[in-house]
Amino acid sequence: MPAYRFEALDADGKTQTGLLDGDNAKAVRSMLRARALVPMEVQPVASNESGAQVGASMMRKRVFTSTTLAIWTRQLAGLVAAGLPLERALTALADEAEEPRQAELLAHLRAEVNAGSTFARALGTAPREFDDIYRAVVSAGEQTGQLGRVLEKLADDLEERQALKAKLIGAALYPAIVSLVAIVIVVFLVTYVVPQVAQVFVGGKRALPWLTSAMLGISAFLRGWGWLLLLAVAGAVGTLKLMRRNAATRERLDAGFLTLPLLGKLARGYNAARFAGTLAMLAGAGVPILKALQAAAETLSNEAMRADAMDALAQVREGAPLGSALAAKKRFPGLLAMFARLGEQTGELPQMLQRAANQLGTEVQRRAMQTATILEPLLIVVMGLAVMLIVLAVLLPIIQLNTWVK
Repeated sequence: MPAYRFEALDADGKTQTGLLDGDNAKAVRSMLRARALVPMEVQPVASNESGAQVGASMMRKRVFTSTTLAIWTRQLAGLVAAGLPLERALTALADEAEEPRQAELLAHLRAEVNAGSTFARALGTAPREFDDIYRAVVSAGEQTGQLGRVLEKLADDLEERQALKAKLIGAALYPAIVSLVAIVIVVFLVTYVVPQVAQVFVGGKRALPWLTSAMLGISAFLRGWGWLLLLAVAGAVGTLKLMRRNAATRERLDAGFLTLPLLGKLARGYNAARFAGTLAMLAGAGVPILKALQAAAETLSNEAMRADAMDALAQVREGAPLGSALAAKKRFPGLLAMFARLGEQTGELPQMLQRAANQLGTEVQRRAMQTATILEPLLIVVMGLAVMLIVLAVLLPIIQLNTWVK
């Protein structure tokens, strides 16, 4: 039964909106009148012919965040695994949806399924909410008759990915805040406090200490040319963004980023963990290995590693083992190639790839926390030294004046 979005007036003249299932718009209007509502507008949420256009029109901004998508997938997996038909599961989730746009999206998906579309095809009408990997996993689950189990794996992958991302952001947040606060304090002291105090001694006949003179010079530069410095930084960022629009330049920049001693290792491990986890999930769901490799490669945010993954895909297509193809790409950790080789030898490729993803993810978290642990006191020490130099620049003329008086 198709879903309809309605707008109606109640007895108090207030506007009511929502969703109703009905055979046609006339039936929905009759149901609204039975509820003592005056129908103003009744529109189908989706139809079999125009579902894609309707689904796209409601996607002005994303309905699901990364967290809510994982929760929703887990809820759907539980209902389907319990034996509830997909149409009823979607109805139950639509009724429990807290946001109207989420309920509308679920009603749209339910209407597509009722019209005869597969669930994967219905998800394809909302591509901003459900990416190619999500739809590929769902399609494999429908083809194998194990949609509930596949959705559970998909929810696990979404939660693990979100947890890894959250831990990396958490590890970088404190150093970023300390750095920002330190820069603001130092700039304020240099551009305002130092000139206010030091100008008392500028008119004297004796020379100021070299540290005070240096601070006054830095202060004068920032006050006179600080805008130019900010403009240069903004120009550099804009130039970098323009350069990254070129695929070849972006690949070279990403390849250079991977060679950095600290950030490069973190980026390498994070991308490898995400690649291995996606490949394990797709292979475990029954997606053909070539299609799984293609989808997993598209999850890589580093263009250099994505190019290596596509080269490995070409080698596998020509008959090479996955482990050997990955081993030839030095940007991928050797651990990934080793587990892929073991998986091919034992016939447990998805399980071995998942183990590789877990180990790589754990290593990335360990490195990130270790880096944050080192950076936190280091930044505080650097900030303290900067403030100490500024204070000395102010105090040295006072000490020198006391010496002259004596």
